[in-house]
Amino acid sequence: MIRKPDPVNAMRNLINDVRNDFPFNEPDANICGISCTGCPKKLLEIVDTELCEWEMHLNNDITPKLGDISRLGKLCKNVRRGLKRNGLVS
Repeated sequence: MIRKPDPVNAMRNLINDVRNDFPFNEPDANICGISCTGCPKKLLEIVDTELCEWEMHLNNDITPKLGDISRLGKLCKNVRRGLKRNGLVS
């Protein structure tokens, strides 16, 4: 039987997955193309701010609640949809 991760590890896994999937290190010229739908640059800034905040909380031994993980996951899912519309993720 596979054990579910504890909230701290679940949040760390979510943060790592998002950091590996989203194009945070792309130059602005590649992010802001000719057809811009939903401003991917601003979407990435919002997600990066949330991820940095949670990384800081985790480093200060603050345990996330299930609702915190769910909200961050939902935000990332919606932003990913916007990034996909702009061709920045596959």
